[in-house]
Amino acid sequence: MIKHFATAALMVLASASPLLAQTVYPIDRAAILAGAKFDFKVEFPDRVDPAKLKVTVNGEDYAAVFGRAGNFIEREDGKDQSALMLRDVALTKPGRVTVEVGDGTRGRKLAWTVYDTGPRRAKNVILFIGDGMSPAHRTAARLLSRGIAEGKSLGKLAIDDMPHMALVATAGSDSIIPDSTNTASAYATGHKTASGAMGVYADRTPNPFDDPRVETITSLAKRRLGLGIGIVTNTEVQDATPAAMIAHTRRRATYDEIVEQFFAARPDVLMGGGAANFLPKGAPGSKRKDDIDYVARFRDAGYKVAMTAGELHALAAQSDSRQLLGLFASGNMDGALDRKFLKGGGVSKFPEQPDLTEQLQAALSVLSRNDAGFFLMVESGMIDKYAHLLDMERAVYDTIMLDNAVRLARDWARARGDDTLILVVADHNHPNSLVGTISDDMSTIPNVPMRERVGVYEKAGFPNYPAPDAEGYPARVDVSRRLAIFSAALPDHYETFRPKLDGPNQPTVKGEAPGTVRANEKYKDVPGVALRFGNLPAIMGASVHSGEDVILTAAGPGSERVHGSMDNTDVFRVIADALGLAPAGQ
Repeated sequence: MIKHFATAALMVLASASPLLAQTVYPIDRAAILAGAKFDFKVEFPDRVDPAKLKVTVNGEDYAAVFGRAGNFIEREDGKDQSALMLRDVALTKPGRVTVEVGDGTRGRKLAWTVYDTGPRRAKNVILFIGDGMSPAHRTAARLLSRGIAEGKSLGKLAIDDMPHMALVATAGSDSIIPDSTNTASAYATGHKTASGAMGVYADRTPNPFDDPRVETITSLAKRRLGLGIGIVTNTEVQDATPAAMIAHTRRRATYDEIVEQFFAARPDVLMGGGAANFLPKGAPGSKRKDDIDYVARFRDAGYKVAMTAGELHALAAQSDSRQLLGLFASGNMDGALDRKFLKGGGVSKFPEQPDLTEQLQAALSVLSRNDAGFFLMVESGMIDKYAHLLDMERAVYDTIMLDNAVRLARDWARARGDDTLILVVADHNHPNSLVGTISDDMSTIPNVPMRERVGVYEKAGFPNYPAPDAEGYPARVDVSRRLAIFSAALPDHYETFRPKLDGPNQPTVKGEAPGTVRANEKYKDVPGVALRFGNLPAIMGASVHSGEDVILTAAGPGSERVHGSMDNTDVFRVIADALGLAPAGQ
């Protein structure tokens, strides 16, 4: 009853509201790199007479400015709504740009900023992304891998020990709460977009591949400077963050088509999981909907192909390896805790998955053979997956793994004379907090509910993980006083207050009603378990992202631009400036 009333009320309000003015892409206040390619689109709310259209850029007819007229669509998608589309244009003169659109009845005015860069300062750029990495993950990684005594850390993380730092805002064009697609896309293009979209402005058409495109940093770096391009992740390579470095789509789930776009773009290094969408339909483990074998296509195009850590090491060491495809699992790769200690997750099926540091080392070996330099994105993507699942220990171990990769990159850069800009950032936040410790010595303190074992303030004390190994990992997470990290975004679930030693956490399962979830009863009888009623809608089976700023740290040529409060689109600008992608006066 309430739902129907609300729907009816919204329909009345919609019918009573005036028609909106035109929608223009790029959007108002867009910052555009001089010479970068983009698509220009105007969407009209109804059907208009093309003879009455007036579209100007800085007072001149848009066709004169862009060099040609656009395609006028009188009835877009067969509806009484018109559109004007002009693809693959650029603006080369820096400064403020005023765009005015009119259809004889309504008008719209908006402004863009076109900017250039200084001369090139960095030969290479490495962008590290800890997907969903919150400050709690960073702090916990420092505690476990460096230790603490009398309130002072016994060492710093590589991601913290960098000369420049900023807070980065993450909102998308459609919401204050982003996902990995539009945040990674902001880093890759310098443009805001909507959730689920990468490399495009999300327009009103249902086709996920016809939206207005914006050029990515990988395309610019390759087109303008001939740089090598590398994409390294431990998720599926088609997943949001790695895909956003190259792909253009409104729908992040279009994995088959994203693989096609990877092949068309030909990055020099592409590594991660996701083999299922490279294999032809009918092949064991394939998820493709067609019969195209993209592993074979990449190999025929000259790529060396690695499926195991051993193959990766051997191929990267070959002096003629200049293009490398690595696919180490059918889906996401396993995190450090399972691979190195617990052997859970998919380790039994894919026992020879390389560590992120091994992938990075191979990528550096291959990419450094390009004398022009390279752009490399490295993602520790399972931090986000585990944070969604309230699996805090796994998320923290993968934060330590990211830190090890950053340390390797910084050592590599120093040995070369620091010619490489290194950036470390999360794409978005998770609402996780480190609130204390959990005392779980059941033999000495029996019959105390687990909730009462959460120590806060002075009762938190310090955790008692064993000393870390050479890579910074304690050998055990099921210690008697461990970190208490909780999420502020919860589905209904059974909180065990303990690490999941048999495999990644599964807080929920499908509910009885379509589209709903319920607490996973697998954990119902764990000693001391507490049923937690969530604060999220019943359709949400996992924790969700949050809208706080994320931390960006940087070192190397061009890193001084990183300071204070920034927007995620500014990260693209830092990279473009360091590489000198649009030098003033050229």
